[in-house]
Amino acid sequence: MENWYEASVSKTLQHFNANENTGLSENEAVNRQKTYGKNEFDKQEKTSLIKDILHHLKDISTIILLLAALLSLGMALKDGHGFIEPVVIVSIVILNLVLAITQERSAEKALEALTSLNSPDCIVLRDGVQKEMDTTELVPGDIILLQLGSIVPADARLITSTNLQVDESALTGESEPSEKNADLLLQGTVPLGDQLNMVFSGCHVTSGHGVAVVTGTGMHSEMGKIAGYLNNSQKIKTPLQRRLEKVAKSISMIAIIAAVLLLVIGLLQGESFWSMVTLAATLAVAAVPETLNLIVTLSLSQGVKNMVNKNALIRKLSAVETLGNTSVICSDKTGTLTQNLMTIEKLWLPGEEPFGAEEEFGQKEKELLTRFALASNATVQMENDGTMTIMGNPTEKAIMRLLHEKGLSKQSISEQFRLVGEIPFSSERKMMTIVLEDTSGGYIILTKGALDRLPLHKFDERMEEAVSHVHELFAKEALRVLALGIRHVDEMPDMDRPEEIERELTLCGLIGLIDPARPEAAQAVERAKMAGIRTIMITGDHAVTASAIAKNIGILGENEKVLTGQQLKDMSDEELCRDIHHYSVYARVSPEDKIRIVEAWQENGEVVSMTGDGVNDTPALKAADVGVSMGRTGTEVAKSASDMVLTDDNFATIIDAVSEGRNVYSNIRKTIYFLLVCNISEIVIMLVAQLRGWGIPVTPIMLLLVNVLGDGIPGLYLARERSDPRLMDREPIRRDEGFLSGGLLTVIIQQTIACSAVVLIGYYIGTFWVLPGNLGPSQAVGQTVAFLILGWTSILHLFTVRSRKSIFKRTLRDNPPVVYSIMAMIAVFSFLAAVPSVGKIFDLTAIGGYHWLIAAGLSLIPTIVAEIGKFIDNQTNIREIREYRHRVIRHKIKRDDSF
Repeated sequence: MENWYEASVSKTLQHFNANENTGLSENEAVNRQKTYGKNEFDKQEKTSLIKDILHHLKDISTIILLLAALLSLGMALKDGHGFIEPVVIVSIVILNLVLAITQERSAEKALEALTSLNSPDCIVLRDGVQKEMDTTELVPGDIILLQLGSIVPADARLITSTNLQVDESALTGESEPSEKNADLLLQGTVPLGDQLNMVFSGCHVTSGHGVAVVTGTGMHSEMGKIAGYLNNSQKIKTPLQRRLEKVAKSISMIAIIAAVLLLVIGLLQGESFWSMVTLAATLAVAAVPETLNLIVTLSLSQGVKNMVNKNALIRKLSAVETLGNTSVICSDKTGTLTQNLMTIEKLWLPGEEPFGAEEEFGQKEKELLTRFALASNATVQMENDGTMTIMGNPTEKAIMRLLHEKGLSKQSISEQFRLVGEIPFSSERKMMTIVLEDTSGGYIILTKGALDRLPLHKFDERMEEAVSHVHELFAKEALRVLALGIRHVDEMPDMDRPEEIERELTLCGLIGLIDPARPEAAQAVERAKMAGIRTIMITGDHAVTASAIAKNIGILGENEKVLTGQQLKDMSDEELCRDIHHYSVYARVSPEDKIRIVEAWQENGEVVSMTGDGVNDTPALKAADVGVSMGRTGTEVAKSASDMVLTDDNFATIIDAVSEGRNVYSNIRKTIYFLLVCNISEIVIMLVAQLRGWGIPVTPIMLLLVNVLGDGIPGLYLARERSDPRLMDREPIRRDEGFLSGGLLTVIIQQTIACSAVVLIGYYIGTFWVLPGNLGPSQAVGQTVAFLILGWTSILHLFTVRSRKSIFKRTLRDNPPVVYSIMAMIAVFSFLAAVPSVGKIFDLTAIGGYHWLIAAGLSLIPTIVAEIGKFIDNQTNIREIREYRHRVIRHKIKRDDSF
């Protein structure tokens, strides 16, 4: 039977062959576990190492590298030497694979370590004895005991319940605890939130106690069913993967076209087939930026490390960059934007003015607070380390917290009173009553609840106006109003006649409570606005409360509206997509509504981040471009569905993560700029030299040295660059925007021409010009000069790509490893060309002093050209700079200032 809420207690116990007084025997529990398995979710099937390797080998740039390695190996076998080239190429491919796979797996291990923290024990009746055991050992038919503060370990049908309330927000999204009743019998299709005779795995007991028989464990529980959908989800490509794929395809097309041209030209010029194979291998090596994937992986890894220090755990490397492109953040209210800590903000005594909870309390104020505390069931425990633990519902915990802040304690104030009766709270009555025996004589009746439900003495007109005024004042500030009434009687009242007890009460006063916004939330929302990011609040709370919090922290502007769940249901998907920009707060929404909101923003071209902590949030977390779950309060299923876990459950952490993501994107963009100029220059050099009939200006092994040492090693330190501080003062990158937008393509073409020209000039001089000295011109000399210029210009090019500012405005302190690596690689290239015995290994030869001077002078030209371009750009665009400053005020900025 699936719907256990339709079954009576006796029928349920009979079905599972369970005894409510003795529970299952240990032997029976062991046998059932063999049938049903452990009470835990199935682990998501991990991809095998072979599949991971094959997945990364499908990258087009890796395929080209492997083809180049095969060609190079074929030539090495044919000639009997030159094996160093294929070995280096294959080593680069292996290094890229190792880094990509290990980084992704280490992030998953970190998440597993975090999720393992949430595995509570439970109290079970076995062989007639109450035992505390791990929740994973439960089986259907077990009798479990539920107490205040415990976590429901499995789905179960209630046998008995006493004032039992369960917080089911993780499963249903309802913020208010659900009142349970074991005696209810329900019929037909009943939503989870209304199955009041059932309790569900992962939910928290907030009040009362109960006994239940387990009906579903592990993947057969309600949470397990939802977890099952997540394990079957398919991966989709992130914006970063699509952009990198686009760059790789563009480079490959250039390489293929260049190879075809070279083949045709070579055959027309009478070149041999094997010489053309050599040239093809050379071109493949020149075309592919071997270290691109390596640098991108390191940039993402560096971002992951930085985010961990800021309380954000990234599960997927590519999510780092996607975060940087986020343009809309859909955030839950409770616990993320607020403190998830109900707090008393204001109090009121009849005949007085309202006063704040932070003010100094006199005797009357303390007496009001004391009476509220006496009318509460919350308990306070002092731990051995001196910390205070308060158990109870959020409202009563707030009362106790303020009581202790004012130097009072419930234990001390309860000594002169003895609890003799209680009429518990219910959602229908919206109040509760405590009857106390006063040690000085008589009895005190205290009733706490909603003002309009308390049976108070009829007010005079003046008092009526005062109470209405204060209630309205509190309500405008989105405070939840709680009233307290009192009556003294001489004899013990009859607890079986509540209507005789709860009557003719005197109003003691009012308190106003709210879950306050986090202190840093307003600043974080403002930072998001400055970054062009729209913050949206999605909550299950009432519209008035949500609006007040949203206005307080800057989410709800003057021209922005609040949309309720009911209004949302009346809107079609087309209407929602059309009008989505008008709404900043969504109140009283259901779990199904959240995914509609996320998809509507995406339909408008926005990159959406979604926060959530409950199972009900998982569809929206999966649908969002970046799903963000809570590390402290989040369920296991929510964490599994997310791309990032906030270990401090704080909205401000998301903005810090966005900032880090933008920095990573900026560094990847710099890497693309850096490597494209270097690699396209190499293709141009090879093409022009062949067209001119000058031969091969640089050999494949020389290109490998330039790409790995000249481009790769200094380029690795681009991952540590800190970008322009104005990075968070510009609009997010659009979903369909490529790496080369914002004027970057123009700069790449300019630098490619400059770098290609100086290498060809150096090669021509070394090959054909007679210079003073004993060394005559030759192709070997030309190749060595070209190698030096190509290497040095590539290395110096790193200074250019770091910023659109002049290189003279950057200091060593910005990123010392970059400068040190540049100096080291310039020295290495010089050493290779200067020492014949070493240079011979790499097809280098000795060159004269004039060749050194020419190589050095030509190598500086691309940097000078870039500096002139920056100077002209800054001088001739004063109007644009003024507009830029104006856009900063409006929270926008030119994107081309970020690379």
